[in-house]
Amino acid sequence: MSKILDSKITPLKNHLLSALPSEVHERLFPFIELVKLELGEVIYESGDKLFHVYFPVNSIVSLLYVMESGSSAEISVVGNEGIIGIALFMGGETTPSRAVVQSAGYAYRLKGKLLTEEFNRHGKLLDLMLRYTQSLITQMSQTAVCNRHHSIDQQLCRWLLLSLDRLPDNKITMTQELIANMLGVRREGVTEAAGKLQKNGVIDYHRGHITVLDRHKLEKLSCECYSVVKKETDRLLPYAKTKCHYHSK
Repeated sequence: MSKILDSKITPLKNHLLSALPSEVHERLFPFIELVKLELGEVIYESGDKLFHVYFPVNSIVSLLYVMESGSSAEISVVGNEGIIGIALFMGGETTPSRAVVQSAGYAYRLKGKLLTEEFNRHGKLLDLMLRYTQSLITQMSQTAVCNRHHSIDQQLCRWLLLSLDRLPDNKITMTQELIANMLGVRREGVTEAAGKLQKNGVIDYHRGHITVLDRHKLEKLSCECYSVVKKETDRLLPYAKTKCHYHSK
């Protein structure tokens, strides 16, 4: 395992790993490696054969669908509640999506072969991975509906809330251009929507750094898509429920 620079960065900070029984920890933990994920780093491209899975600790990875023209749109976000590389244990080995680091931080990497072996034991890990996959499918489906039927303002609120649920605090580092690429909309639309949120005291935005000041108001301004995903994730992965909410002072 890589040398841990921060004592708070442990495998147990990933909710999936934390929920596994001790005997699974004993089999897997000696082989996991701590890796740093840089903002904008591509973990895998569309069509790549996967060899590793990643368990984010304090980072967020976006799964994007890329068109032939090069344009892209986010289909889901993965943070400390989940895993990157579900195609490995679902039998596909490749995926049509691209995985890009949305918020820099750390993750634990494990060889896919070792995870597949544990998956095939038909124990706790199999149950957790299938539940997680169902929650991810829900997020993907709801994102498609949201992108089709809701305003950029609502989409931005949903995106901010999903990101917050996967980070240890209320701060997000992300430029408006990158957010626009994630949502598949024009940058001007994101600039206008972020400006409204800042004017209403919901967020503070400065040079790519977003601080959520009033989460309660952010939830009210979001469409129902966030609550649908949140409720289903909490139902399937009760151990990964958000522990805190941020409100204005």
